[in-house]
Amino acid sequence: MPIVKLFKKHTVLCIATLASIITCFFVPPSLEYIEYFDLKTLSCLFLTLAVVCALRNIKFFTILARRIVMLTGNLRMLALALVYITFIGSMLIANDMALITFLPLGYFALSVTKQDKHMAYIFILQNISANLGGMLTPFGNPQNLYLYTAFEIPTLEFMGIMLAPFLLAVAMLTVACFFLKNEPLAITESFPEKLNRRRTVIYLVLFALSLLIVFRTIPYWLGLIVIPIILFFMDRDALKAVDYPLLLTFVMFFIFAGNMSKIEAVNALASTLLEKSTLLISIISCQIISNVPSAILLTQFTENYRELLLGVNIGGTGTIIASLASLITFSEYRILHPGDGKRYFILFTVINLIFLAVLTAAAYFIFL
Repeated sequence: MPIVKLFKKHTVLCIATLASIITCFFVPPSLEYIEYFDLKTLSCLFLTLAVVCALRNIKFFTILARRIVMLTGNLRMLALALVYITFIGSMLIANDMALITFLPLGYFALSVTKQDKHMAYIFILQNISANLGGMLTPFGNPQNLYLYTAFEIPTLEFMGIMLAPFLLAVAMLTVACFFLKNEPLAITESFPEKLNRRRTVIYLVLFALSLLIVFRTIPYWLGLIVIPIILFFMDRDALKAVDYPLLLTFVMFFIFAGNMSKIEAVNALASTLLEKSTLLISIISCQIISNVPSAILLTQFTENYRELLLGVNIGGTGTIIASLASLITFSEYRILHPGDGKRYFILFTVINLIFLAVLTAAAYFIFL
């Protein structure tokens, strides 16, 4: 049925839409809804996704990553390369885009080296690296971009808050890769693709422009004029490939969070709980409604952006619904290995809960 297919393809968007519609019965639609929307966050997200799509269309990330993978000589180094590529990629192009770009690379590398048996483990590590790698930069995760904009957090302060958990995440992922045997690999595939230098330079300049907009150096309205116009003439497919359901999901969450903040009972309960521990409540919230809606919702009830920032980033680990990126990985793996979903789910949950427990304890007792 079309409705079932729509729900499976855009689960988070459907849930967000349903949640926003329900809250409309408590807070009837009015012109005040306009105040809910953070246009700068939506604009920055759109511009970054558009440029990243253009770079993906010329296979910039794939060619770069493949060359790095070719330098590896054993299974452990291959795993480290895939994890670090995804980790760094999430810092630059956001976690979900990093997974969409680099999970196929992981599948390709493990297939040609006959190491398919390790695919579930490495996919899970790539997923965690995408969720945690993006925590250091304001544009690394959608929730980061929102909090960075909503609270107008100074860039150096933002990175200072996230540096310690970021380094701990790097260390944990590195250790996790060393659980793999140091088996030699033989990669014989050749990669004939070559970069279009002209387009690469132009798109990288546009990417730098989008970052300057995120960092408040250039007004976002200027980017909304320049970047779409250039892409319209150079790569219209990039504009078509933007994750518009993700943008619409943000719109629905803005409505949901804005309405929830105006319901007195919810306001009182949320404020009381967050006063006790913004960090723990935000982490728990992520396990139930995912990290992006948690960030948008809880922002309505607290000014403690330090703990909220830590919570919605660390909270991306744990349950499979704690992050949209985790659902992307699970969906991709089930397509590649249709009969192995249950084993993947169990392994995913165990590994993620370990990361969640260690990072939560470190944040609560050390980082705060």
